[in-house]
Parts: sequence; structure tokens; C-alpha cells
Amino acid sequence: MAEERNFTKNMQTMNTDTAYSPPQTAAIVENKAVVRARLRVTQTFALSIMAGIFVALGAQFATFVTSDSTLHFGLTSLIAGVVFSLGLILVETAGAELFTGNNLNILGYLSNRITTGELLRIWIIVYIGNFIGSLLMVCLMYKTHQFEFFHNMVGAKALLIAHKKVNLSFTEALARGVLCNALVCLNAWLCYSGRTLADKVVSVIFPIGGFVASGFEHCVANMYFIPMGMVLRRNPAVVAAAEKMAGKSLDLSLLTWKGFFIHNLVPVTLGNIVGGVILIGIVFWFIYLRPHSGDLSPELKPGFPKDK
Repeated sequence: MAEERNFTKNMQTMNTDTAYSPPQTAAIVENKAVVRARLRVTQTFALSIMAGIFVALGAQFATFVTSDSTLHFGLTSLIAGVVFSLGLILVETAGAELFTGNNLNILGYLSNRITTGELLRIWIIVYIGNFIGSLLMVCLMYKTHQFEFFHNMVGAKALLIAHKKVNLSFTEALARGVLCNALVCLNAWLCYSGRTLADKVVSVIFPIGGFVASGFEHCVANMYFIPMGMVLRRNPAVVAAAEKMAGKSLDLSLLTWKGFFIHNLVPVTLGNIVGGVILIGIVFWFIYLRPHSGDLSPELKPGFPKDK
């Protein structure tokens, strides 16, 4: 933690009037990977559970505010994206550990500042913790009976969201996962480049709102959306309301644990890894942090601050 404080202090002495430049941000991202590798397992696990809860809060918020919308589909999707941003705002400002954003740890790995074991350990712990946090929120939200609001319209909307997600083809889910995490990692990059809380909050809205409104797929969000639908499919009143909302009979046979994993979580997670690790992480490392990538000032060179 002392290393992170010294790093932050050095960065803040450069120029307090503007956001960090891309090379500076790359150095920050690299340093964050080292800090995460040095957290205790219990710290990482607790922070990842909190991230799962935060993202689920954004997911239920988006479900709630769009459940009775009669606006154009695009506007409804935009509203859902903006309010869903609550989850990522909480993640970025509270310091929680989210699997998709943690894909940027690849910068620290490529710079030989964390090992393969440390990289995989972080990803595995965070993924499991995110899943647990999401399922905790499913249980809590079900106990609130919020799904009964507006004559079960909130529950109907949640059921339709889950139904749509498990009925994507493997290729669709994979491609949407790639694009989603490219935007999520760009969101994290923008947040790291900001100097104030307001910078970070504003940085979240467009990348996160964009991926939600565009229908892209986020594995941690789906850890809430789909299990919530699996629970609600057992409620006849909610199913009836969903069919009325959809204007047709629904085949809910894929809303099972098997359907969840095979038809959504696996391809979406793979897509998220490709989008975050390759499209953003590796590309930005190549540009800013690889050896001979440019004449950065000493305090911004790869590996700053030096390990003690």
C-alpha cells in the first residue's frame, strides 16, 4: 500500500490541472496490477463480493426503471444504460474488484511485474467472489418482492431480460462479450486517468451506458440477471405478466443452471476476456509500456515505482 501511495503522490506532482495522459494512465494501470497481487486472499475475495453486489444493484435499478416504459426502444435502452452505470460507479469509487476490469492486470503481467500464478489467482478469486455477490443480491431482491410492483411488471421485465440472454447463439454471446469488455476496460482506463471523484463518475456513464444500451453482454451482470430470471420463472403471475408484455407464449426451458452456463456465461466470459485482455490490455501495453515504446520521463517508465 505504501508503494501505491508513493506512486500516486509522484503522479499528482506533475500537473494537477488536467487528466493523466495515456502514458501516465498506463503506468497507473500497471501499478494497480502489482497492488492487487499483494492483497491478501481474504481482501481480494471480500472486495470481489462487493463488486458483484454493486453491479447487481445497477442491474436491478435498470430493470426497475424500464419495466413500464412506453418510450422508443432506443430511448428505453439509453435510460437502462445510464442507470445501470450506478454499479460501475460504485465499483470504481469504492475500490471493489470486478473480473472484467481486472482483465487490465495483463499490463502488469506483460511488464513482468506480476507472475502467471498471481494473475490467474486474482482472476479466479475475483470471478468466484463476483458470482457470490451477485447471487446474494438475487436472494435479497427476491425477498423484497420488488418483482410484484406494477402488477408484476418489474418481475416480467426481469424474466424477459434473462430469457433473451439464454437464447443467444454462442457466436452472438461471444461477440457481444468482446465488445462489452472493450468498453468496460476503457471505462476503467478513463477512471484511472481522472484526478477527482467527479472525473471518475462522469467517465463511467458513456462507456457503460453505451454497452448496456447496445445490448452487449457482461458476465458479472449476467450472474444477476439470469439467476433472477431462473427464480422468477417459478412464479405463475410473473410468467403471465411477461407473456402479456412480450405478446406471445414464452419457452423458458433454457432458464436453468445448465442453460445459464452453456448458452450465456461461458461464451460471454470468453468474449469478455478477449475484449479486455487483447483488444485493450495487450494493445495499450504494446503502445505505452513495452520496451522501447517511447521516451517517457523516468517517473513514467514501465515498472515505476520500482519494487523494493
